[in-house]
Amino acid sequence: MESNNKKYIILEGWISIFTNLFLFGLKYWAGLVSGSIALIADAWHTLTDSVSSVIVLLGGKLSSKPADEEHPFGHGRAEHIAAVIIGVLLAIVAFDFVLSAVEKFNSREGGSFGTIAIVVTIVSILGKEALAQYAFWGYRKTHSSVLKADGWHHRTDSLSSIVILVGILVGKYFWWIDSLLALIVALMIAYASYEILSKEIKSLLGERIDPELLEAIKQEVDQLFDRELYMHHFHLHRYGNHNELSCHIKLPSNMPLKEAHAICTRIENEIQVKFDLTTTIHPEPLEN
Repeated sequence: MESNNKKYIILEGWISIFTNLFLFGLKYWAGLVSGSIALIADAWHTLTDSVSSVIVLLGGKLSSKPADEEHPFGHGRAEHIAAVIIGVLLAIVAFDFVLSAVEKFNSREGGSFGTIAIVVTIVSILGKEALAQYAFWGYRKTHSSVLKADGWHHRTDSLSSIVILVGILVGKYFWWIDSLLALIVALMIAYASYEILSKEIKSLLGERIDPELLEAIKQEVDQLFDRELYMHHFHLHRYGNHNELSCHIKLPSNMPLKEAHAICTRIENEIQVKFDLTTTIHPEPLEN
């Protein structure tokens, strides 16, 4: 499974790098020809996608490394860190778009759009959406958070190009449309940055276990034994594709250690098989 995850991440990363470099050149050239700050800014946004794809490759390589003495739970959180870096890059690009839009609005400059700008923008929309769909497909296969983050990065570029295309079609009627487009694109990218960062930072800091997952685990364990185990004190730690669960159960204080150990082991094995969670059970004495 881990080798497949690495394969999807690396392939998506290389495809993104070459496609984004091609689209960057096209959009930057079209922006210079048309004098559109929105197109030029969108070109730089595409270039940052290439940078983020390099981060995807590095994150995928690091996260697939096995556990070692310094990292006993593996390197899975490298994916979360890579996704945070992508989110920060998006935030920086969004801020730059705002500055560019305000500057051009104050100078009352407009773009001179033409057929070249329209064709290049349509090519960009189709290319970026194809990359987004591939990244999301890889995410559904691997559940890799960095692939999902990169997919949203591609999607925001595709959506921003759609907004720019609409602006190109009506730009000749309004001198300020280019500045407005740049501002709209900035807001879209900023929202994508917020979505990525809020999720990944929460994962890195630690989050409450999903109540539905918790209930499903309790029901599964209850079916194994006749006695009530009083499962409580749950903690879930995520390390990319590897997740560690710990919890407490209550057993009779006079129960032999060997029997208590067998019960804990059976629960751990069941949770591993049913929920793919590496579990540690701590038994407590049941008060009479």
